Amino acid sequence: MAAEKIKETAKEMGLEVKVETNGQIGIENKLTKDDINRATGVIVAADKKVETARFAGKPTIITKVADGINKPQELIQTILDGEAPIYIHDGANEKIPDNTGDETVWRKAYKHLMEGVSNMLPFVVAGGILIALSFFWGINAFDPKDPSYNKVAEVLFYFGKISFSMMLPILAGFIGRSIADRPGFIVGMIGGILADPSILGLKSDLLAYMPSGFLGALVAGFLAGGIIQVLKAAFSWMPRSLDGIKPIFLFPILGSLIMGLLMIYVINAPMASVMEGLKHFIESLNGSGKFVLGFVVASMMAIDMGGPINKASYVTGTALVTAAGTAGSDVMAAVMIGGMVPPLAIAVSATINKNIWPTSQRSGALVNYVIGLSFITEGAIPFAASNPARVIPPLFISSGVAGALSMTFGAVSKAPHGGIFAIIAGAVSNWQMYLLALIIASILGAVLLIVSLSYGKKTEK
Repeated sequence: MAAEKIKETAKEMGLEVKVETNGQIGIENKLTKDDINRATGVIVAADKKVETARFAGKPTIITKVADGINKPQELIQTILDGEAPIYIHDGANEKIPDNTGDETVWRKAYKHLMEGVSNMLPFVVAGGILIALSFFWGINAFDPKDPSYNKVAEVLFYFGKISFSMMLPILAGFIGRSIADRPGFIVGMIGGILADPSILGLKSDLLAYMPSGFLGALVAGFLAGGIIQVLKAAFSWMPRSLDGIKPIFLFPILGSLIMGLLMIYVINAPMASVMEGLKHFIESLNGSGKFVLGFVVASMMAIDMGGPINKASYVTGTALVTAAGTAGSDVMAAVMIGGMVPPLAIAVSATINKNIWPTSQRSGALVNYVIGLSFITEGAIPFAASNPARVIPPLFISSGVAGALSMTFGAVSKAPHGGIFAIIAGAVSNWQMYLLALIIASILGAVLLIVSLSYGKKTEK
């Protein structure tokens, strides 16, 4: 959304802009050396680490994603007025421009968390879709002992499980890497594996504990960064000539040992208890409690559509469906339907009244039928970015209603992704009512969008 708002604002100001994005599908529209040399200045609106050395010597504003969404004109004008500080990078050390301010501990922790989550999600999506596809032949068709067994289903399920099993190690590893570079990565990976050793088929009396799952991996990631920082301080007395052996010998060995001991004897038990408590709390909810929970987790999917709030909701659903195993999770079902509604509501609104959208967006609006059914919430971003005040509230409400209905109907998803593919394959229970909830919410969102955007045009006149 930040990219869309900056491009839109620059166009309104009569300026040429090139926006590089670094989202779930990697870096797109990458800035070349010539692009940077020709630029009057650079705006880095990011909530995770990005490569900044290339901007050395350029007027640069480094800020958070929210500023790119909410005040793009102010950021651009600061560049044009020559008030942006010059970015200085001298190899290992870098001087961040004054515009970043002093980051709080929570802000730094959030950026490290987003680094882990962003790198984890592709594994979850790939694994989830492959697992959902394996259900086409039957919910247990991957099992050679089941009457519905199919070899193709077994292959799809097997590869899906491999991808999905990387979720915890990747989460912890990249959080550790964000804090302490490559040494933090390996130590974090070890911690993520020990959060649930069964993901790699590891069995030992030493590992005979209740897995702490997502929460344990989360703690392990930050713990990995802290362990490496402590080791760096502990070995700072060594001569610089031996610096080369620290990141490839000392830190990985000692860090992995410390991480293993802490995860087995300190971290796993309390984190497992918290995870179990959360599961029991959700299972104990009924009636209005489930309705409210469904509304909250689903509406979160529509607030920033791929941003941190969306990811927080999706990660919660994924953590619960992982912990539930073959039983599936009703929260995951609510999260998935909440992410499907925004693109679908936009598509339905364009079908009913195409005039509410600019001519340039109408064909893209109809494509959102496919995008929404595939559970790709990001398809709604260009439309939300064009008029967030009038587009996001209808999507927020309709997604929330979809999640509330899903929970009320008792729909449960066994797959962490897949959208319509998961529904067709039978990975979502009570699928008839689940589809009804999707249809109701999509039509509701379309009607609210038409009212909101039509009213907006009247007030503008």
